[in-house]
Amino acid sequence: MQEKQYYIYIMTTITNTALYTGVTNNLQRRVLEHRSNSGSKFTSKYKLYKLVYYEGGRDINVALAREKQIKAGPRRKKIELIESLNPHWEDLFEKFFE
Repeated sequence: MQEKQYYIYIMTTITNTALYTGVTNNLQRRVLEHRSNSGSKFTSKYKLYKLVYYEGGRDINVALAREKQIKAGPRRKKIELIESLNPHWEDLFEKFFE
């Protein structure tokens, strides 16, 4: 039996203004939901489009705890996290899923 993969991710607007942190077991589907404004109320309001950060793991409880940790931190910490792996704020969805 194949174990599920869980992803913690950060999305932003085209201009990198608003940041949204979430968790999912299907990153591709979830990004497409956000892009179609059906991901969440926050997504619809801020028009999140770019996937700028993600990390994966096999334990949902670890993923949920990590999401909570990232969400609880200040914006500056989220920016540092993004820039540690994606310094140019490239759209990782375009890079890995299309």
